[in-house]
Amino acid sequence: MLSLNQEVHGPKTSEVYGFVGSISIVVATVIFLIWGYVPDKFLESIGIYYYPSKYWAMAMPMYSMVTLLLALVFYIGLNFMSTSKPTSLNTLFDEYSREDVNFLPLMKNGEDRAIDPISDIDITRINDLMFDSNLGK
Repeated sequence: MLSLNQEVHGPKTSEVYGFVGSISIVVATVIFLIWGYVPDKFLESIGIYYYPSKYWAMAMPMYSMVTLLLALVFYIGLNFMSTSKPTSLNTLFDEYSREDVNFLPLMKNGEDRAIDPISDIDITRINDLMFDSNLGK
């Protein structure tokens, strides 16, 4: 007998939906494969007379693949359209950009150097580090 503070714990609804969904997908896949590969005469011999044309066994996967491919191309194109031009300064600076602060002149002799705060590295400094051959020597 349950007291007032005890509750009956059953399966979560998301688990039940996941289980039913996975079983449904397996059953639908098996039915689709039987419909696609079994000859018409065999289906008619077991009493199944009404079913879609075999054309749709090839057309449905192809249409779905083309739809997914076009959605991917559309998504990539939409991202390219919403991205700034490479020459735009918005690709280098935004409202969250932080410039490097140099604390060395403020420090007294003998003090330990603190860790620099998080900041963005200036593009000229990056270009110097990557492409200036004199810095590497």
